[in-house]
Amino acid sequence: MKLYNTMSRTIEEFEPRSAPDVGLYACGFTVYDYTHLGHLRKYTMDDVFIRTLRHAGFTVKFVQNVTDVGHLASDADTGEDKLEKGAKKYGKSVWDIAHEFEDYFFRSMDLMGNVRPDVSCRATDHIQEQLEMVIVLEKKGYAYVIEGDGVYFDTSKLSDYGKLAHLDLEKLQEGARVERVIGKRNPTDFALWKFERPGENRAMVWKSPWADRSFPGWHIECSAMAIHYLGEQFDVHTGGIDHIPVHHTNEIAQAEAATGKQPFVKYWVHHNFLRVDGEKMSKSLGNFYTIDDVLKRGIDPKALRLLFLTTHYRSEMNFTWESVEGAQKSWQKLAKLILQFKTETGRTVLSEDKLEKIDEYRQRFFGLMEDDLKTPEALSVLYEVTKSNIPGSDKYDLLVEFDEVLGLGFRTLQLTDQPTALITDLATVSEEVRQLVEQRQTARTAKDWQAADTARDSLVKLGYEVIDVTTGPQLRPIHPIVEKGQ
Repeated sequence: MKLYNTMSRTIEEFEPRSAPDVGLYACGFTVYDYTHLGHLRKYTMDDVFIRTLRHAGFTVKFVQNVTDVGHLASDADTGEDKLEKGAKKYGKSVWDIAHEFEDYFFRSMDLMGNVRPDVSCRATDHIQEQLEMVIVLEKKGYAYVIEGDGVYFDTSKLSDYGKLAHLDLEKLQEGARVERVIGKRNPTDFALWKFERPGENRAMVWKSPWADRSFPGWHIECSAMAIHYLGEQFDVHTGGIDHIPVHHTNEIAQAEAATGKQPFVKYWVHHNFLRVDGEKMSKSLGNFYTIDDVLKRGIDPKALRLLFLTTHYRSEMNFTWESVEGAQKSWQKLAKLILQFKTETGRTVLSEDKLEKIDEYRQRFFGLMEDDLKTPEALSVLYEVTKSNIPGSDKYDLLVEFDEVLGLGFRTLQLTDQPTALITDLATVSEEVRQLVEQRQTARTAKDWQAADTARDSLVKLGYEVIDVTTGPQLRPIHPIVEKGQ
């Protein structure tokens, strides 16, 4: 398998440290607001990557964090904590905000068909690991304290700081990349641990050797938790390209300084941005969309997934409603073809040329997927198969094998009269489903998040996802549907 490594800026042969085992850490979501389409693209392509690794014979341990504390509004270690900001915006506690938006994140991932992490770790559950790393860095002379502010990492102590982003430290001027923090020794120094300031009255604080009321910096959580679950050196770390110059650069610095080992991560994988109508997504522009916005337009999440697959993960992608509506039509046609192939149960002994053709399709498809995830080209092979003269039953088998990495749910396709729109009248579903919806609502009202998650998971097994709208809970069939008569 070949993979583009941000560290080397080249496509490399993928050779994990202890093949076939692969340790993979993905920067997770900051749970202070709704998961949007940009997040969906990144995590869906992570999912395709992990599926491809597993199909290629690797055993992947997939670890993904949940940032529920410490992420300040500015990468420069200034401004308001995003969780505190979200709590004020929605008039709830930081703990409620974190749980609700974590739940929304995973519901979005489930609807997209993304495999859940083997380990999902919250920053607030790993305060001790983060604190211990900061203490080690201070003992080794890599950290210093700014009174009344926090503990900072001294980047001048590392000769190769900024190697991931290829930063030119001599030309980097304070204020160009970061805001000024009084007391910092170097423009690129960053916060490892922050202190509550007078009058802040933060909801999330912990006692530390430097202050009774303090909290971790943003970057420290990923280094500490990745090392805790994957070891001091591991294979793959993924994230968005916006993480390269600050967050991932600082992760590397503090991890390698603390452990004394290089490299912290062997392969760095970064996803490009999703733009909406050619612009950056923002609520002020009115182009901030979530999975619910997709569902309300009657778009199947698998159509959105198909759309994501049409652009390489390292290329910028532009989202429009016209493009996803076109993907919906393509998805319906593809799903109808696959169901047709599935019903062609008659098997015949294949001629040698057809066997060779099947093998050639298989090698081309997986060769493209294992060459830095060339999903657009791989989709072209998939469409070639649908138009080929291979018997329908054999097409189905081959397409289902392709789907092991694409994750479009070919095996679970079903033919039904049920529409793809939201189910607003719960009287049309079974009593078992209605009871689970009521149980989930009761649990959410009582803030019993574990019970709410259990009810949600039971609904998923029955083929439904709950969509929380202002008028109350509604249901959406999970699996792709092809309507009769199409």
